[in-house]
Amino acid sequence: MTVSELDIVRRAYARQMVGLLGSPNERLEHAFASVARERFLGNEPWLILHRPDGGYVTLPSNDPVYSYQDALFALARERGVNNGSPSLHAQMIHALDPAVGSTIAHIGAGSGYYSAILAELVGPSGRVIAVEYDPDLAEQARANLAAWPNVEIVQGDGALCPQGNVDGIYVNFAVERPADPWIEHLRPKGRLVFPIGVAGRPRSPGGPRHTLRGRVLLVVKNGSEHSVEIISPATFVCAEGQLAVNEDERERLAAAFNGGGAEFVKTLVWKKPVDPSRCWYAAADWALSYDPPRE
Repeated sequence: MTVSELDIVRRAYARQMVGLLGSPNERLEHAFASVARERFLGNEPWLILHRPDGGYVTLPSNDPVYSYQDALFALARERGVNNGSPSLHAQMIHALDPAVGSTIAHIGAGSGYYSAILAELVGPSGRVIAVEYDPDLAEQARANLAAWPNVEIVQGDGALCPQGNVDGIYVNFAVERPADPWIEHLRPKGRLVFPIGVAGRPRSPGGPRHTLRGRVLLVVKNGSEHSVEIISPATFVCAEGQLAVNEDERERLAAAFNGGGAEFVKTLVWKKPVDPSRCWYAAADWALSYDPPRE
């Protein structure tokens, strides 16, 4: 295809992904239409997650047209890391609602595709801190994002980031608890979007874990009791590093999912006593409560 023909394909894809939100978001649609997804998928033969058993299919060629569909492309197959579903990310970024001029931390940036979309949304006056645990992917992101001077690449553990205050935090892997900096370095009224989920068993010894059951949460910071909204069910690869699977927390979180009622959660209570009977899930120092946040 010519450049102009591919531009039409990209704009149609952006309209479709954002259209699934059910409400217009012209800024987000423009951001999706402005970023060439194919530039973030690597040079090796592209693998698309297509089979019901979680297997990959090798595409006939790295034709850019293949990238403009609601599909997952392998970035680090052995670690279960993909360039994830554009429609899900559209929903999550819509919930994050990054403002022009704001500072956003993208935790689990992969090769940088969704970091680029966030960079388009915050604009030249804003800033995106793209954090990636895997050194190879971080280097790919650094090269891929060179055209966006408002993006800083950090190779490191997402549990330790951000190290300064930000307006929003966007997390692209599943955890059983939020990291301390995600709450404590979020500015008042700032937004945190992250997946919480129960880790399944790896499909092979030492292989990656993905969530069996999970939800994407939107948390809006307010004192020590933060409002919560369930954005979507979702399956993500589980965290590595300091936020890797904790078997005790996994079992307690599994019991909460088994009991149902996650859709009624209203508040994330952070490092203060709670009444467990009023909580969907209560850990030692944080909880997800059914009660609305107190001012």
